[in-house]
Amino acid sequence: MATQATGHTLQREAIGLREILFQSITHMAPAAGVAFAIPVGAAFAGGSLAFAVLLAVVGCSLTALSLGQLSKHLPTAGSFYTYTSRALHPSVGFLAGWVYAFGEATAFPLCIALLGPVIAGTLNAEFGWSASLWWPWVLLGCLTVFALGYFGIRISARTGTLLGAFEIAVFLILGLTLIAKAGSGNTLTIFSAKYASIPGFVGFSGLFAGLVYSIFAFIGFEAAAPLAEEAENPRRTVGQAALASAALIGLFYVVVTYGATAFFGPDKMGDFLKLGDGNPYEAMARTVWGLGWVAVFLAVVNSSVACSNAGNNATTRTWFAMGRIGLLPRALGRVHPKYRSPHVAVITSFVISTAVVMWLGFQYDPLTAFAVLGTVIVITAVITYILINVSCFAYYWRFHREEFNPVLHGLVPLVGVALFVPALLTGAGITAFKFVSPLPAPLSYAGIATGIWALIGVVYLIYLYRADPQRLEDTRKVFLDETPEIAVTPSHDLAVETGPAAAGGREDGAP
Repeated sequence: MATQATGHTLQREAIGLREILFQSITHMAPAAGVAFAIPVGAAFAGGSLAFAVLLAVVGCSLTALSLGQLSKHLPTAGSFYTYTSRALHPSVGFLAGWVYAFGEATAFPLCIALLGPVIAGTLNAEFGWSASLWWPWVLLGCLTVFALGYFGIRISARTGTLLGAFEIAVFLILGLTLIAKAGSGNTLTIFSAKYASIPGFVGFSGLFAGLVYSIFAFIGFEAAAPLAEEAENPRRTVGQAALASAALIGLFYVVVTYGATAFFGPDKMGDFLKLGDGNPYEAMARTVWGLGWVAVFLAVVNSSVACSNAGNNATTRTWFAMGRIGLLPRALGRVHPKYRSPHVAVITSFVISTAVVMWLGFQYDPLTAFAVLGTVIVITAVITYILINVSCFAYYWRFHREEFNPVLHGLVPLVGVALFVPALLTGAGITAFKFVSPLPAPLSYAGIATGIWALIGVVYLIYLYRADPQRLEDTRKVFLDETPEIAVTPSHDLAVETGPAAAGGREDGAP
């Protein structure tokens, strides 16, 4: 047996269901998501944006069900690459982890980028301060997220819980206020493709382009999975948190987006982002609440920090898991002796995220940086969601046939995949069908960047097969099933499965 140093063990059972739930919720950034991510889709879906959000609710909730089924048997910080490696093949699992690690790393900088235009823009409007001084606020946000991540998962997760509750309350009340103020403007035809009439994106092409940015706002419901090794009863709580966050925040998004559409006018939604100089919800809050707009301002600032914090948690745990088995530099697999945080990964994330957001912010502007990075994370997240659904079906069909449910493990993953494929094609700029219209530059650069990263991953995969195939095999390991001090051999780790896998040997079919 190989020994495993305590310097590579996260703090077990450090957080409960509440913290795990808000890890997913704050990663979704309810306030920032509804205020900045979803409205980007209005430029494509127009007044049918709320319908695109509703489709995203269905797709993400179904995927959350699949994730919960996988985490029940495979609770690990490696999460998505372990699921895919077990269900399909280690090479597919490696590429899944490689793509997810790249996309998830954008969550920290893209959310913190919002601090610049939100704070600097508001100070400019209220006090005449220079709107160009966005970068000090972004830097302050980066330092805050770094500190939360460095000092351990408890302080990070509990802070996220408090921040998440505040932002949800503010925007939900605002959404209901907008619905009431809309009066005769309320109509269920908003939940159709009727108002998807933007030139070049008419009908379903506009709806699916809007779906890209609706999914953008949902990204994070799956972020509970990388915290499995630090959660209480992760076989149960990870799946519960993923499903509850997708369903509850999905309902929240539908209510608020519908309210904004009905109040602003579905036939005018193509110009929605022009309202309030790119901050439409604050502008509407000024109209319906007066000084109450300050609550919206604080909720968005709060949401930006909370989302970056949750994204940093998921990123650093994924890097930690990949570093632990040598797929990334092994230094990333170390944890702090006192705080039990993956401190090397946290420091690395801080440096990279700060550099990326500053570069894109000065190259374009903070809101464009937000949109570009958001498109990257949508593409990689949709790939991950498709693989989760496929892996759920394959894992239960191949290794737990006695538990296989035709609806839960068959129909649910199939519908989930069908809803995400159009969004993937649109985000990646693959015009394989008439209803797919490519995104304009610089948003289109996201697909190119993701493709280059995936190509590098394929080259690295070939190298690993030749130089050290054991590192690929280790993507199958569930470290939570091991003691903190002793790491079992791969063959024993694979033999703990029940059903056909336990009776017949390894999950990959080897004797």
